[in-house]
Amino acid sequence: MTGSENTAAAAAHPTVSGRGWIAFAAFSGAVSVIAGAFAAHGLDAEAQAKEIGWLHTGSQYEALHALAILAVVGLSARLNAGWARTAQWLFLVGSILFPAALYGLALHLPRWLGAVAPIGGSAFILGWLALAGAALTRRD
Repeated sequence: MTGSENTAAAAAHPTVSGRGWIAFAAFSGAVSVIAGAFAAHGLDAEAQAKEIGWLHTGSQYEALHALAILAVVGLSARLNAGWARTAQWLFLVGSILFPAALYGLALHLPRWLGAVAPIGGSAFILGWLALAGAALTRRD
């Protein structure tokens, strides 16, 4: 393969340890801190307790799964690449859908957004199972 063919192949099949994963995890971590700070300092604790709870939960899950994506990047040499890539995509989908649904509820966006949260939560669960598969099926 030529250099340009290698580049095209890499673009078609992003690696488990690519910079894009690190950048997404960093962005996701920043958003989680912003949401947590808004919950702690931008809302009335008594009048908006439900909204604070939604922001807090979304923030925690988003931060945790930003770290999970980074962990997969760091452990990529010890994992089955296919399962690890699946885990990362599931963590990414969950990191978008689950917290976004809760943030939307907290900001009084349409209530149907709440129905998206279980899809994101399911992606998180499947991501953890895929990560287990990545660890258990690695051939040394």
